[in-house]
Amino acid sequence: MINRRQWLGRLAALGGAGVATGAVPSIFQSALAAEGAGQERILVVFEMSGGNDGLNSIVPYADDTYYKLRPRIGIRQDKLRKLDEHYGFNPGLLGFQRLWQDGRLAIVHGVGYAQPSFSHFTSMAYWHTAAPNSGAEYGWCGRLADTLAPTPKPNFLINVDTTQSLAVRSRIHTPVVFDEPERFQRLGLLQERAMLNYVSTPVAGNPGLDYLAQVARSADEASALVREAWAKYKTPIDYGIVPAQLPKVAACIAAGLPARVYYLAYRNNAFDTHVQQPDLHQRLLSYVADAIHGFQRDLERLGQADRVTTMIFSEFGRRAPENTNLGTDHGAANNMFMVGSRVRGGHYGKPSSLSELDAGDNLAYTTDFRRVYATAIDNWLQPGAAKSVLKGEFETLPIFG
Repeated sequence: MINRRQWLGRLAALGGAGVATGAVPSIFQSALAAEGAGQERILVVFEMSGGNDGLNSIVPYADDTYYKLRPRIGIRQDKLRKLDEHYGFNPGLLGFQRLWQDGRLAIVHGVGYAQPSFSHFTSMAYWHTAAPNSGAEYGWCGRLADTLAPTPKPNFLINVDTTQSLAVRSRIHTPVVFDEPERFQRLGLLQERAMLNYVSTPVAGNPGLDYLAQVARSADEASALVREAWAKYKTPIDYGIVPAQLPKVAACIAAGLPARVYYLAYRNNAFDTHVQQPDLHQRLLSYVADAIHGFQRDLERLGQADRVTTMIFSEFGRRAPENTNLGTDHGAANNMFMVGSRVRGGHYGKPSSLSELDAGDNLAYTTDFRRVYATAIDNWLQPGAAKSVLKGEFETLPIFG
C-alpha cells in the first residue's frame, strides 16, 4: 500500500504519459478514485444571478402589508404552496416544497449586508469575495479551498461555467472550469490542434517554463477526467426542463473526483425581473427548484447524499413595492437556502419587517450573509475554518443537526 503523496509523486514522474492522445493513465485513475472514494464532505454553491425576488419566492401571505405593497403581483393564498400558517412557496417551487416536506430544506430569512450595493456586478463581487466594500483579490470559495488544502491539490475546486467566477479565485489552487464536459479541451483552430494537444515534459533548471508545463499537464488531465466522468454518467432521475448544470456536478461526484467545493450558477442575470415578473419568475423558480430536487434525489441514488450540501443564493433581493411595469426593482435583503440530507429543515434568521422599510423602500437585512457562509464552513466542511476564510467571526446558524 502507498499513500496519496507517493501516488502524486508517481504521477509527476509520469508527466504527460498518455494525455496527448486524450487517454488518462490508469495509475492516475486509481489515485483519483482512492482520493475521491473517502467520506470527505462536499459543498455545492448555486448562484441565482440577477437578484431573485425573495418576497415572491417565500411569500408572507399572512401579512396584509405584503398585498398592500404588491396589489397586482402579490400571489394570492389559494395559489401558493403552503409551508405553514404564515408562509407559502411560489407555485413554481414544487421541488422545494418536496424537499421541505422531507425535512431537507432550510430557509434563511433577511439575508444581506450593511450599505448594500444595487449594482449586479458590485454586489455579486461582494458575495463572491465575502468582503463587502473591500475589493478583495480572492474569492471566498478559493480561500476556503486554500484552507482545506494548504498545498496544491489537483481537481479540488470545480467551477461549472463558461468563464471562471471570482468566487473560486484562489491563491494556491487552480480551479477546474468547464461548461460542456464532452467538449472540455483547449479552444483553437483545427490546424493548431497538434500544438495545443502537446504536453510539455518537465524543464530542468527553468522554474518558469517548468511551472507552465505543469499547468498544461494539469489542464489536460483534468479535462480528460471530466470528459470521462460525463461519458460514463447515466441517470434515470428527472432534473426538470432546465437541469441548471447540476447533472455535471453529479457526474463528477459519481466518478470520484476529489473536489470538495463546486460552484455553478443559473446564468445571464435571468432573475432580473423588472418587467412583467409573475409568469417569468414562476417559470424560473420551477427550473431551479426542480433541478435541485433532482440533484438531491440523484445523490441519494448514488449513495452520496450524506456527503453533499447545496447552498443557494442571489446577489440581492428586490424592492418591496412592485413597480409600474408589473415587476420589481433592485433591492436588498433576501432569502438563502440550504439543501441536504444532513440539513435540519426549517426557518432560520429573523424575517425582515414589511412595515419598517428603509428610505429606498428596501427590506432591512437581519442576517449577515457571511453567517450562512460560516455555517456551511464550520458546521459542515471544517470546524473552525470560517474565521480564516471570512476574515472575521460570524455566528453560525443551527442548520445542521
